[in-house]
Amino acid sequence: MTLSRSLRKTTTLTSATMGSEVKPPASGILTSPDRLRKIDQLREKNIDVILPLPTLVAVGDQSSGKSSLLESVTGIPFPRGQELCTRYATQITHRRDPEVQIIITIIPAPQSTEAEKASLRSYRKELSSTNELRDQFVKILDEVNVYMKIKTDKNPEGEKTFSRDILKIEKCGPTEDYLTVIDVPGIFRLTSKGQTTESDRHLVRDMVTGFIKDKRTIILAVLPANVDVMTQEILALAEQYDPDGERTLGVLTKPDLVIERSAKEAVCNLVAGRKKALNLGYYLVKNRGGDDDDDSDDDLGLRRKERDLFQQSPWCNLPQERVGVAALRERLQDLLGEITDKAYPELRSEARKKLADARDQRDALGPPRQTEREQQQYLAQIAAKFQQIVRAALEANYSTHSVFDEHSGRLITKVVGIVDTFNNRMRRKGHTYSFVEMETEDSDDESASNADDGEEDGEEDGEEDDEEDHDYDSEAEYEAAQSNEAYFKKARQLFPELESIINMVEQPEFAVEHDNSNWIRNMYLESRGIELGTFSPIVLASAFRDQTTKWGPMTEYYVSAIIMRIHIFILVVLEKICADRKLSEAIKSIIMDDLLARYANGLNYAKFLVQVEREKKPYTVNHYFSSNLQKARGDRVSEALKGKRIVDSRCYSPSTYVVKFDQVKTAITNKSNTEHAQDDIHDILKSYYKVSRKRFVDNVWLYAVDHHLLSGPNSPLTLFSEQWVLGLDEDSLNAIAGESRSTRDKRKELTKKIADLEEALRILK
Repeated sequence: MTLSRSLRKTTTLTSATMGSEVKPPASGILTSPDRLRKIDQLREKNIDVILPLPTLVAVGDQSSGKSSLLESVTGIPFPRGQELCTRYATQITHRRDPEVQIIITIIPAPQSTEAEKASLRSYRKELSSTNELRDQFVKILDEVNVYMKIKTDKNPEGEKTFSRDILKIEKCGPTEDYLTVIDVPGIFRLTSKGQTTESDRHLVRDMVTGFIKDKRTIILAVLPANVDVMTQEILALAEQYDPDGERTLGVLTKPDLVIERSAKEAVCNLVAGRKKALNLGYYLVKNRGGDDDDDSDDDLGLRRKERDLFQQSPWCNLPQERVGVAALRERLQDLLGEITDKAYPELRSEARKKLADARDQRDALGPPRQTEREQQQYLAQIAAKFQQIVRAALEANYSTHSVFDEHSGRLITKVVGIVDTFNNRMRRKGHTYSFVEMETEDSDDESASNADDGEEDGEEDGEEDDEEDHDYDSEAEYEAAQSNEAYFKKARQLFPELESIINMVEQPEFAVEHDNSNWIRNMYLESRGIELGTFSPIVLASAFRDQTTKWGPMTEYYVSAIIMRIHIFILVVLEKICADRKLSEAIKSIIMDDLLARYANGLNYAKFLVQVEREKKPYTVNHYFSSNLQKARGDRVSEALKGKRIVDSRCYSPSTYVVKFDQVKTAITNKSNTEHAQDDIHDILKSYYKVSRKRFVDNVWLYAVDHHLLSGPNSPLTLFSEQWVLGLDEDSLNAIAGESRSTRDKRKELTKKIADLEEALRILK
């Protein structure tokens, strides 16, 4: 026989009292039969696929004596000399019941189709005794192979070598104690041509490792005593999943075949814990041999042979609680009782948690949406949630949804920051030429005048400041501008759809020229007509257009930044509230054209405001214009009299200056007609520019940004709404909200998982 090609049988034991045909003395069971029955019920319903259950897994080579050990523990007469039981898992369950019977059924694998499950569940065989089972076992296994579609010599039409289905043998009787044994196909390393394949090898390994990797499993490593255990792959496999050896128990079989004294000493060292120590230790047992009679009446004789063997040296020197099937059975009872008691409350807690997670996942998929009405209701709910988030974002109510945990979700804060930066940039850099400032001594009067005119302190100085280091009023404003530029850099890559709508270039440099006097003088000289003591209104209109040249590109840049923030906000919110990426992409695809059109409307209205301000004749009814103009003219007279002032000797503190009345008459009489016109143009333009700039910034915010882009009825934020959903045709609804096959399968899987977990909690009550 080639050992490398042999299958290593794997057996799984669960629950407690190890009942058999010959009952050993009862040991103290640490758990109740009711709990053991419930664990078996969970396993019968395939709950172990979701919740790992208390289990004992026996792993051993085909020649290790594991099958005989299994027969001693369960009392089930497994056929020997053939491989009928190794192609699928076999679950042996002992249950206390008034009627003595053996019931054989098939538990379908979780992956089976509904038709396959119905066929497998239809198989049922009832027997009255173990002897009857012994007589019919081979025939029963042949029938099971046909139902499971296992290919054998007797069933050449079979489709597979191994199956995930489980053969269940339920042994009932008034003296039976609850016990479950699961015999799993053995792992093999090499495939046999025409018999097994690589996929078979991986399938079996997955079945076995699915048990031994869990913390609730005790690994029973079955080793022949006549083989050096250091060469056994079984221990290496156990160590792979239990590196600390806390849940591995070794069982040494075939001690009667150990002849050499050194070999016997090695076995004794293992049992005594002096070599290759395991946390749960080693046990030494003798089972039925290949030549022993299969008659159950000979069980007492077999136990007598075992007792006689262990009375011989050196076995008689070993601890009695470590030798014999009865001692092993008692130890397994205790171990399984311990892990069952420990796992029981954990199972309930874990089931509740997994049930909550499964319900959350199913809720995230939304309600079923196969019909048009279901799709419409589903999409309308998403649209309503979208509008709730939009309202919260515009009200800066950031505690209502997790989307606001990200900075991109805090829309109104971002927009207000951009508008503030736009206002400050317009104040500092919006004009083409700087205005001439008059220095006056009466700072208190000037401050009061500024306050009356609604101007900020130091605004005039701000308009003069053209140094790049002072381009922003605050660090926050600077960071906001830098952030906008970073967004535009990303936009060209992430949002190519916006390229034809907004200005996706970096912020241009807006320098301010200081040659104001020559600019106004040249314009006047090139545009004057036949005027007497005045100038044409066309000159003022031309000067204002030249002074506001940068309003267009500056407005387009900042409104584009706001559109970019809105676009990102919409995409982020859609991804947050949609169950999957396919749904959010479908919504974006349908609304994108309308979104771009609304973005374009907002930007075009901002351009319209620029055009109105620059192309219309300068005019205003704002009284601040008159106040500013009077102040400018007064400052010019004050500047002309500054050199003629004298200190009033009648006042000592504070110093007071006076001028002679005659000097006031001639203060501004030494200028030519051109100079007078130039001064008037400058003062009128300066006074009007202030009023116009503030009016323009307010209008951009109120009409272009707030109305067209944020809160108006046709803003991009109001597009995806319940009304929009109600207007979709059937094809569009199905394209957006119709469930994909993967979503339907996921919903079906979660629904079954929820039902299983609910049933598990009902059982575990």
